[in-house]
Amino acid sequence: MKVLIVDDDALIRDSLKILLELEEDIEVIGAVSNGQEAYRFCLKEKPDVVLMDVRMPVMDGVLGTKLIKENFKDVKVIILTTFRDDEYIREAIKNGAEGYILKNQSSDSIIDCLRTVHKGNAVFQKDIAEVLTSMMEKEKKRKPDVDLTARETEVLKLISEGLSNKEISAKLYLSEGTVRNYVTALLEKLDLRDRTQLAIYYLKNFS
Repeated sequence: MKVLIVDDDALIRDSLKILLELEEDIEVIGAVSNGQEAYRFCLKEKPDVVLMDVRMPVMDGVLGTKLIKENFKDVKVIILTTFRDDEYIREAIKNGAEGYILKNQSSDSIIDCLRTVHKGNAVFQKDIAEVLTSMMEKEKKRKPDVDLTARETEVLKLISEGLSNKEISAKLYLSEGTVRNYVTALLEKLDLRDRTQLAIYYLKNFS
């Protein structure tokens, strides 16, 4: 199994490399410091599994996961992080990560996760799985109580595709101010915090 380590902490990169290379079936073929470097590495080499941190400079692990999964379908990504943040969890899963585990795991647990994901299975710690279940149940309960107009649904769809207000206004032939008003109305109507949550809502309920 070829593994790429992605973490902005050099000590963690080196420690993980030493631990993983003690295993006969694991070869660490690279260690980089952010999501952008991870993507560029994958353009040259093809790891089987990427062990990805979340909070990193230049490009975080969530966006790095998105780029890798969009361009290299066979590369598996496991998020390995200190942070149990609900939004990071959901975004990482939405972007295609096959696993989300915390750094407080033992080295044996991390190695087991690598092997499990490499075989084609997903791995989430119990408390991470509970967060996902809770979030999905919350969104399922929200949809029946909300009646969106056709235009609001259209704006929501474009937000989920990553378009800015300016791009949406050009696509729908609306002013940017009108688009901003739609976004504000959607946030209030759906009781959501930001554009990321709007995108997640659309992907969960309409795609």
